[in-house]
Amino acid sequence: MVKIILLFLFSLLVLNSCAVFDPIPQPEREFRGFWIATVVNIDWPKDGNDPIEKQKADYLKILNFYHILNFNAAIVQVRTAGDAFYASEYAPWSRFLTGQEGKAPETEEPILKWMIAETHARGMEFHAWLNPYRATFDLNTEILSPDHDYNQHPEWMLKYGKKFYYDPGLPKVRERMVSVIDELVSNFDIDAVHFDDYFYPYTIAGEVFADSLSFEAHAPKGQSLADWRRSNIDRLVKDSYEIIKARKPWVQLGISPFGVWKNKATDARGSDTKAGQTTYENLYADPLLWMDKGWLDYLVPQVYWSMDLPVASHRKIVDWWAENTTNSNLYIGNGPYKIRNNSDKAWDIKNELPKQLRLARNTGAVQGNVFFSAKSLMESNADVVKYLRRNYYKREALPPTSPWMSGQATAKLELKSIQHTNDSIVLNFKDLTAYRFMIVYPSGKKIKSRYPMKRMLAKLSVGDNNSIILPKKILGKRKRVAVLLIDRFGREYEALVVDL
Repeated sequence: MVKIILLFLFSLLVLNSCAVFDPIPQPEREFRGFWIATVVNIDWPKDGNDPIEKQKADYLKILNFYHILNFNAAIVQVRTAGDAFYASEYAPWSRFLTGQEGKAPETEEPILKWMIAETHARGMEFHAWLNPYRATFDLNTEILSPDHDYNQHPEWMLKYGKKFYYDPGLPKVRERMVSVIDELVSNFDIDAVHFDDYFYPYTIAGEVFADSLSFEAHAPKGQSLADWRRSNIDRLVKDSYEIIKARKPWVQLGISPFGVWKNKATDARGSDTKAGQTTYENLYADPLLWMDKGWLDYLVPQVYWSMDLPVASHRKIVDWWAENTTNSNLYIGNGPYKIRNNSDKAWDIKNELPKQLRLARNTGAVQGNVFFSAKSLMESNADVVKYLRRNYYKREALPPTSPWMSGQATAKLELKSIQHTNDSIVLNFKDLTAYRFMIVYPSGKKIKSRYPMKRMLAKLSVGDNNSIILPKKILGKRKRVAVLLIDRFGREYEALVVDL
């Protein structure tokens, strides 16, 4: 009898141990993004007055850190407050880049073009992050360029708290924002346009957002102020999506709303949370509608709370978004900036972020994660980084395609010639203009139906010409490889076996 009891207890121990040590899924496709915040130099540049070469070196440090972690998308803030990190017809150069608003960087090559190229060279997508309605970061308007909209169009501005905002209710403002997006998409080789959570500003107690005049002038008869405000944001999202797809259909539109749509206390459809503000009621943004209408490619709710925080549980919010996401890829925004740096002591535990990532991996509707912000894991918490690298990001993954891109791509590659140099092999193709990346695998004579990511030798960027350079150091003594092209939509093409 004693032996039977001991055997039973041992079996329970084995079963529980297996549950604890279940292998962490390693998906072939998963969005792995990080936000590079440029406003007030949060992540980059470290100082707008730094020499351009130091700024470039600092940018590459960020890219290289996340490249080692096998991340695949940089979400870089290129418009912070009515400014730009590129030469723009509609906004002055950002002081966060050059130390003085309106002053161009001292470089011959356009800085944004360089940033995009370096990001692609590391196998990452470049998502251009814009803040559409914040006009200033403070009330110190004397430092603004004469070309800033605050000076050019004061009738567009509303003071709220300690900032000025564009009035979203003015059609001219919306037209300007769409023009900004059109210019950016048309002139730069970006992979996505990205909005953060700032639409109408977060509510400030005792303050009034003074848009009553634009409400009276532009709201349809009988429409409430709240519904009118939401309709203004709806139009911006719709018009932005349409101009993006009209210019470059492969460029995605992604939005990262505040994590709580509504609390269940105010709407039975809401989440089981007690958030002090919500994206629907305070920011006048309705991502459920945008998804329903098909105006998005991906959504990244900012779920920066710990797993079981009573007022806003990460677990409950992720489950809610997973149940309510339609017609859009769903990624989860995580807040590693809180690790060992927050009043919520759950963040003091090493595995708080890993638990959140495991939840995402085990939730079918979730297809990836984005970290805020880039420097959070670079400056401290090396033990957490090591754990993530070993358990969650052991190998690379391709980003998901847009939900509007279906089916396997079928075009055939045409290899024209092969050139050998001392340290590389150059593959010359007939036409690579439709492609973004090439993946190189070891291969036999026959094409396989599937090449697993764990066998990948390299992921290389496709540049402006029709050649791909294969460094010999990644090939070793191999005489044959399979090359697989990824087009600008993220679709995989049939592999081609190449004899070297």
